[in-house]
Amino acid sequence: MDVARVERWCRATVPHRLRDQVRVEADIALRHVTIMECRPPWREDVRSEWTRFPIARLRYAKASGLWSLWWRDRNLRFHAYDLVAPSATVEELLAEVDRDPTAIFWG
Repeated sequence: MDVARVERWCRATVPHRLRDQVRVEADIALRHVTIMECRPPWREDVRSEWTRFPIARLRYAKASGLWSLWWRDRNLRFHAYDLVAPSATVEELLAEVDRDPTAIFWG
């Protein structure tokens, strides 16, 4: 259920009329979901694939049943985000990514 919520949140983040310019997608792994910002090629002669840049990661701890929020540094390494506590559902964590009070996710 939580992974489906993240996917819905990603689709709702960018208005439909702008999806040819930017998309937000979820890369799903066994114990985490990485939120990715995707952009089209800026020059057709350079590459034909969209670029994908990690924004945040939601990690699931099976032992506790909680999701935690992680932020990405300039070296593409993830670190625990300590301004919001782990949660049993992803809504509070996604709201924090939306709010982005420190500009650590969206810049």
